Amino acid sequence: MIQNSSKIINGWLNTANRLQSPNFDNRPDNIKISLLVIHAISLPPGVFQGKNVLDFFQNKLNTQSHPYFQKIANVKVSAHFFIRRRGTLYQFVSCEDRAWHAGFSNFHGRNNCNDFSIGIELEGCNDYHFSDSQYQKLNLLINILKQNYPIKNIVGHSDIAPKRKTDPGANFNWNKVVL
Repeated sequence: MIQNSSKIINGWLNTANRLQSPNFDNRPDNIKISLLVIHAISLPPGVFQGKNVLDFFQNKLNTQSHPYFQKIANVKVSAHFFIRRRGTLYQFVSCEDRAWHAGFSNFHGRNNCNDFSIGIELEGCNDYHFSDSQYQKLNLLINILKQNYPIKNIVGHSDIAPKRKTDPGANFNWNKVVL
């Protein structure tokens, strides 16, 4: 739970549930974090329960447990943060490191958005609205991140990879996000 005692220490939010992902590397030298990228994920698509997303970001997903998982069996991705439908917050990668969330991407002429962004995944998909609990937790997280990093822009994955990605989708209500 994010609360008044929440603080970022060495890139880790002390009040987030910490599950370390191996899917990260160092940011390039002299890069400032200036972008937040909002994503949506559910595994399998449209299923909002269980630990599949948590396992996926840690390379522990049982790829035999669902036919869809065969398509992503060799994919290595992560995000800095993941917010479940009820607002539970997980952190997989230190904000000081580069999580593998954006892939081939471009923002205002800058390629490789992973270099200068923090990725926040919301449990969801294009076909469903996000929960009020998610928006509340997202806004609290954004506030803390802005206090610690020179965040200038908040965008969706579709904004930085429009030919590849559609998330967080049309059901994501940007009016509920404190930009």
